[in-house]
Amino acid sequence: MRVFGISFILMHNPFDTAACSLPKPLLWPMDWALPAGVHAVCTTRVGGVSKAPFDHFNLGDHVGDDSHAVATNRALLQAQLGGAQPVFIKQVHGVAVAQLTAATPQTTLADACITQEADVACTIMVADCLPLLFTDEAGQVVAAAHAGWRGLAAGVIEQTVQALCSQAVVGGAQVRVWLGPCIGPDAFEVGDDVRLAFTSGAAAESVQAQRHFKPHPAHTGKWLADLAGLARLRLAALGVTSVAGNNSTSDWCTVQQSSRLFSYRRDGVTGRFAVCIWRN
Repeated sequence: MRVFGISFILMHNPFDTAACSLPKPLLWPMDWALPAGVHAVCTTRVGGVSKAPFDHFNLGDHVGDDSHAVATNRALLQAQLGGAQPVFIKQVHGVAVAQLTAATPQTTLADACITQEADVACTIMVADCLPLLFTDEAGQVVAAAHAGWRGLAAGVIEQTVQALCSQAVVGGAQVRVWLGPCIGPDAFEVGDDVRLAFTSGAAAESVQAQRHFKPHPAHTGKWLADLAGLARLRLAALGVTSVAGNNSTSDWCTVQQSSRLFSYRRDGVTGRFAVCIWRN
């Protein structure tokens, strides 16, 4: 199959170059057991028409890229979703969960989105933060969330799971989650304020969170944080056991996968890739 003029192969390791020398423009989460009628995809920086430093498949309209290039890239994405419409929201590192319809404006302020409507794709853009996709085991509801450290600490995962469980009338054990690429634990340097945001409480979860921070080997007073690991810890506390995707290895690290993924921490001025989930 060819997408945006570049061949790709479906495989369990999304960025494994052993089987194919070409970076893949779209990652279909083959390691995630989705219910019938639910589909998910993660874009990369491959394909598209944006020029450097947004090359090539930038979907962010707020980063300084040419607006016509972004519109073209978004149209290319929609063409691959089998009739579904990606709905972009304005992410603000908060915890609000937007209820999506095809008419939801792109100015909607939220860091998570949810829908039961067919052919409406919950869409999240990132360039180091952790994107998460959600559904229930029957595929009644789909959702997506944007989790930087602030949103993660403030409860964006909890708010999204609560919204999904309420709409699908299920418990955490019936929720399925996929973690997309994000800045990895060998690249995410943070200060003590970030560590304390997760570890200052007396609860057992705070003690466990400490395991996802290790002292920086070169910078005194700094830490290396495992964002995906912290998300998995939050999900486990909610009773969510079906979690696939990002396992905190370098294959999933936005900073290390420079030819495949955008990274704000690495490049500063850069594009955004996206994750989408939808029902049909």
